[in-house]
Amino acid sequence: MITDPRAASPLTAAVHNNVAWCDAVCRSHGTPGEIKAGVWASPRRTPPLYPDAVTLSPDVVPEDVPGRIDLTSSGASVKDSFGSLDLSAAGFDALFTAQWIHRPATGGAPGAEGWRPVGAERLSAWESAWSGGAESEGLFRPVLLDDGAVFLADTSAGRITAGAVAYPAASVIGVSNLFTADAGPDAAWRSCLAATDRLWPGVPVVGYEHGDDLAAALRQGFAPVGPLRVWLRADG
Repeated sequence: MITDPRAASPLTAAVHNNVAWCDAVCRSHGTPGEIKAGVWASPRRTPPLYPDAVTLSPDVVPEDVPGRIDLTSSGASVKDSFGSLDLSAAGFDALFTAQWIHRPATGGAPGAEGWRPVGAERLSAWESAWSGGAESEGLFRPVLLDDGAVFLADTSAGRITAGAVAYPAASVIGVSNLFTADAGPDAAWRSCLAATDRLWPGVPVVGYEHGDDLAAALRQGFAPVGPLRVWLRADG
């Protein structure tokens, strides 16, 4: 797990937590990354939906990134954590922009019911519910549970109908992959935050969102703390 004691500001904490999570997923697939000159990067292509490089400093320039990743096949991606790079000259297109979000620590809710962690035996079912049956089988491997990841799920209907990943690193809890089949994003965020408050009382929560999901997160107490942009290189 990558942690950084200097990750003090909400933005820095969100970025470092996300890099730690990306690295954990990549390590679970045998493609670990390395931090050098303000960039986390994997020299080998990373798992689907996960970036090949992530910037950790706003001082990174476009020339610092392409040489650190594998560009021999299509689909390489870069998470520009500060929305400050232009990678178009290297053949990348802007895929989407988003906002890092931060919710301050709360006192927790030890007695609250709701979403619960799933174990290794239900991880495949969690992934299938998250992907809606899409081809993502095996993306999340059980070793992630040993690395501190918590896969939260609503199983009140006898099946997994909603969930999220919570990952503790950089003194915050990073929430990602939030999904719901039977309710809207506001209800999902409320249940997710009740679970993180119960499991990690007094710890801030971070993540990133855009569009309607961002609006829902802001309604549930998050604040935007900085922009990010994801770049995709379609051609190898």
